[in-house]
Amino acid sequence: ELSPLRRRMIEDMTIRNLSPATQRSYVHAVAKFSRHFGRSPDRLGLEDVRAFQVHLVSTGISWPALNQTVCALRFFYGVTLGHAEIPERIVYARSPRTLPVVLSADEVVRFLEAVSSLKTRTALTTAYAAGLRASETVGLKVGDIDSERGVIRVEHGKGGKDRTVMLSAQLLRILRVYWRLAKPQGWLFPGRNATRPIDVQVLYSACRSARAAAGIDKRVTVHTLRHSFATHLLENGTDIRIIQVLLGHNNLSSTARYTKVSNGLIRRTTSPLDRLNIEVVPPG
Repeated sequence: ELSPLRRRMIEDMTIRNLSPATQRSYVHAVAKFSRHFGRSPDRLGLEDVRAFQVHLVSTGISWPALNQTVCALRFFYGVTLGHAEIPERIVYARSPRTLPVVLSADEVVRFLEAVSSLKTRTALTTAYAAGLRASETVGLKVGDIDSERGVIRVEHGKGGKDRTVMLSAQLLRILRVYWRLAKPQGWLFPGRNATRPIDVQVLYSACRSARAAAGIDKRVTVHTLRHSFATHLLENGTDIRIIQVLLGHNNLSSTARYTKVSNGLIRRTTSPLDRLNIEVVPPG
């Protein structure tokens, strides 16, 4: 049973159309904050927030995770509790700039072919072929694959925005084999309960296992595949403006210009997957 305070926070996040993953993350962060002091979070103040941040840093928490906690607490105090003056006083950590991990084309092949499950291999191949986030990959429906137009529709990406990405010819062939064998209905990658999509944790776990099996000495996540997608496109001469649109990092000022990029060029952009030779079905 939810407490009234937690229920109100969830309602506030739902009203603002925060993604389910963001909602879970924010609730978890505020609950962890509350447990640390053994008090309800609405009875804790700025000094407590500061002490909690010091505690998190002492545990070796990553900078992105620390800043995600900051986002959660700023939302909780500013929106749910209505203390408009507090959020700006909860400071973000300055993240050190590091280069993203990128796989070579050969490493992508070795990695994907080391994924033993048909469903997770197809899902991770889709993530690489279209540069999708983990949440966008698991959220795909069968109807989002538009083979006639040669595109994939991504609904409710980061920030709740929809976008269109290319449908690789190689990926389409893989998806057709997958569909013939798995017969998905509704969700393209259903979970154990077919009414829900596969959990992102399944993809994370598959990445860890495949990295070890392929003997790759790099940390590989779904986001690594996304970085590799963008880097391989750039290396193959794709315009950076198109890559931004494909990734959902659209900063173009005009809606008409965005439409021109998506409709006129995305279908003609070659996915880096089309330059690789990937086995469709895992052996056995």
